[in-house]
Amino acid sequence: MFKILIVEDDTRLVSLLKEHLHKFGYTTQSVDDFEMVRDQFEEFDPHLVLLDINLPKYDGYYWCRQFRSLSTCPIIFISARDGKMDQVMALENGADDYITKPFDYEIAMAKIKSQLRRAYGSYAAGQNERTLSVSGLTLDVERLSLSLDQAHTELSHTEAKILDELMKKPEQVVSRDRLLEKIWDDQAFVDDNTLNVYITRVRKKLAALGIQEGLQTVRGRGYRLMPSWRDDA
Repeated sequence: MFKILIVEDDTRLVSLLKEHLHKFGYTTQSVDDFEMVRDQFEEFDPHLVLLDINLPKYDGYYWCRQFRSLSTCPIIFISARDGKMDQVMALENGADDYITKPFDYEIAMAKIKSQLRRAYGSYAAGQNERTLSVSGLTLDVERLSLSLDQAHTELSHTEAKILDELMKKPEQVVSRDRLLEKIWDDQAFVDDNTLNVYITRVRKKLAALGIQEGLQTVRGRGYRLMPSWRDDA
């Protein structure tokens, strides 16, 4: 049974969210002490988090970073702030999706189910763990990790999906449309700027492994992964 943590100070909205989530069989918990959010997260150990931006004490961006230091579980922002930069900041701080208030509960539930399916569906189906390797760079798709030699870094679900697609076709151009289709499928929150944010984050993860020029932009076409880190090997 999936556990969902709700970090929201609007008690009416919390009640409505719990009502809808319980209909789908999810276990829920809401934060009741906004100075102890991290502690409540660790104690509950949720499979997914619903997170507002405007909160007492610290904002949702701060708590998103805290959660990301502990877990790779899906995080969906739910906020009345509908500006593009608010949504970009949410993604840059580790969120997987963004829902703007007021929202349709059926759409919200569909997004929650979609994120849970992406994060845990392969385990539920009993599939074997899957890895991809290109010139020593290894992606563990299920464990959300990327490694090269003795170095490794953790990935978000979306970062792993981008690398999964690029590493399947090394040195070949993967179109932006293909990446958008692969990552978000039927989700509504898709635009070019969102993909740009994730590409930047993937480049930072590669840089953390010492790969500076591995992910190339092919103007007007898309992106390709070039194993240049082995040129001197």
